[in-house]
Amino acid sequence: MNRDAFGRRLSLAAPFFPLNPDQVEALWLHYDLLRRWNTRINLTRVVELEDAVRFHYAESLFAARQAPPGVVSVIDVGSGAGFPGFVLAVAKPEWQVTLLESDQRKAAFLREASDVAPNVRVLARRSGEVTGCWDLAVSRAVKAGDVLAFAERAAKWLLWIGTEPPDQIEESGWTSKALPDGRGRLWLRRIRA
Repeated sequence: MNRDAFGRRLSLAAPFFPLNPDQVEALWLHYDLLRRWNTRINLTRVVELEDAVRFHYAESLFAARQAPPGVVSVIDVGSGAGFPGFVLAVAKPEWQVTLLESDQRKAAFLREASDVAPNVRVLARRSGEVTGCWDLAVSRAVKAGDVLAFAERAAKWLLWIGTEPPDQIEESGWTSKALPDGRGRLWLRRIRA
């Protein structure tokens, strides 16, 4: 398992988002760190190279491509291992990305990973304790209602990734797209102007 194999798989899984060599290197370093940390704490159950690239990195790059125009600040609610937030920060270096994670051990992992992404900040708190305003709130595999409640007070847009539609999908304003791996969908909603 090496950088070249990672880069090849990434370009095949996410041809819609070409990356420069520095970006591929940053994502490789994240993946390598993820594999090492995952032996000590449960960051993700998907760690094999091909599956991790397809389900974690390619999905996150797809989210970066679907973000609304004018985004400068992003918060990843329940960032866990850094998906999609860390990948968004690498893919969009002009964005300022906050990784919000209440689990202190996962937050420690995110702090170490963020050494290769200068536009990342890690907050080790619960979403209810956080104040501020971001252009875009993102979340993956976190309960949609909790993320929506946070976004309604702290973000202009919400981008949510999951396998089941958010409970609030009946409300107007959501757009949806299938993820490239076919395992779920991405939902986008403007929260306020």
